[in-house]
Amino acid sequence: MTKLSMKGRLLGLATLSTLTFGAGANASGLERGGYNIDLLFEDSPYVGEASSSFVMPNRRLKNVRDTDSSVIDPRLFGGRGVPGVGGGDLNNRPRTADDSESYWSPRIGFKAGFGDAVDCMVDYSQPWGLHLKPGANWAGANYNVETKVSSDNYAGTCSYKFDMGPGKLRLIGGAFYQKIDGFKDQLSQEYPAAFPLTGLGRLELEGDGWGWRAGVAYEIPEYAIRASLVYNSKVDVDLTGSIDASNVIPISLSPITGVPRYGVSGSVSMPDSVELKLQSGIAEGWLAFGSIKWTDWSQISVLNFCPPVLSPLSPRCSQLDLLFRDGLSITGGVGHKFTDKLSGALSLTYDRGASTGINTQSDTWLLGTGLSYAATEKVELRLAGAVGILTSGSSGIVTRGGQVYGDNVSYDYDDDVVTAVSTAIKVKF
Repeated sequence: MTKLSMKGRLLGLATLSTLTFGAGANASGLERGGYNIDLLFEDSPYVGEASSSFVMPNRRLKNVRDTDSSVIDPRLFGGRGVPGVGGGDLNNRPRTADDSESYWSPRIGFKAGFGDAVDCMVDYSQPWGLHLKPGANWAGANYNVETKVSSDNYAGTCSYKFDMGPGKLRLIGGAFYQKIDGFKDQLSQEYPAAFPLTGLGRLELEGDGWGWRAGVAYEIPEYAIRASLVYNSKVDVDLTGSIDASNVIPISLSPITGVPRYGVSGSVSMPDSVELKLQSGIAEGWLAFGSIKWTDWSQISVLNFCPPVLSPLSPRCSQLDLLFRDGLSITGGVGHKFTDKLSGALSLTYDRGASTGINTQSDTWLLGTGLSYAATEKVELRLAGAVGILTSGSSGIVTRGGQVYGDNVSYDYDDDVVTAVSTAIKVKF
C-alpha cells in the first residue's frame, strides 16, 4: 500500500460528506444536516469551518383524493374518527400539488488541539427539519396547507488519542443541546370565498432537550486509514404550544380558556443513531471512503398534543400520524488529488426512506461530486453538487394494531428529482 498524506487524502472526503448529509437527509424522517464531527480529525492545531448546502427537492403529488369529506377537522379539535367532522369535501379542488420546499442547511465549527493527545470542537448545525407547502388549493388541504419544522443544535465534542499498534486509537465523547420548533396549517372548515373566515387552523409547538455522543476511531495517518464508530443519543424534547382556531369559528372552543386558541403540550424523542465511517488510501493520489448509518426513526410514530386539563367539555388531544420506520443510509465513494492544490471526489448514497404508507418519505439515491481548492496553506475552498432520485410511492389508509391511520387523504407520487449545491471555507491557524 502506498503511503499517502492524510492532509491530501481528506480534501475530497470533507467536501462530499458535507453535501451528502444535506441532500440525502431529505428522504429519511426529519433529517437535514444530521451530525458531523469530521472537523475533529483535522491535523492542524486550530481549524475553523463554515459551510452551507442548498437542497432542492421536487416532490409532486398526484391522484389526490379527500377521503374524509365531512365538516370539521377532528385533528384540530380532537374527536378523531367522529362522523361528520372532517374538514369539508375538497374533491372539487386540483388533484395534484407541489409538496416540498427548498431549504438551506448551514454548519459552523471550530476545532482546537491541546498537546498531542486531546482535540476538541464546538459546532452549530440544523440537524432536523421539514418544510412542506402544497397550499390551500388542492384536494388534500384538510390534511396539510403548510408544515414546517426547524432545529438548532449546539454541540461540544472532544477526543483523546494514544498510540496503539501501527496507528492511534481515539476515544470520543461529547454533548449537544437542541431546540425544536414548528407549525402545521390545515383547512379545518371549508367556507365560501365571501365568508370572513379562512377556515385554517394552526398547531404551533416548541421545545428543547439535551443529548450526548460517544465513539471510537482508529487511524494510521501515513496510509490515510481511518475507521470511526460514533453513537449519538436520542434527545427527549418536551413540547409546548397552542392550537389556534380563530380563523375557523369565531366563538369559544374551550371552556378552559374562553377563546378559540388554547394551549397544548406533548413530547417527542429525536432519534438516536449509530454511524460507521471508513476510509483508506488505495493508490498514490487516490482515496476510497464509505459509511453506513442507522437512525431510530421508528420511535416517532404517533404524536399527541393535549390541553392541560382533559374533561368532557374541553378540547380533545390533537394527533399527528407519522408511523416512521428506522432509517438506513449507505455511502461509498472515491477521492483523487489532482495537484497539490486541487482535489475532487465522487460518491453514491442510498437512503432508505422512513415511510410506512403515510407521507412521501420514500427511498433516495444520490450522486454527489465535489472539488476542493487549497488557496493557501491556511485556506481551503470547497464547492460540491449532487443530483438524486426520490423514488415513487403512495400514501393512504394504514391499519396498525387495530387502529386506522391516514384516513383523511390519499395520493400517489412518481420518481422525482432532488438537487443540491454546497459551498464551504476552512481556515487553519
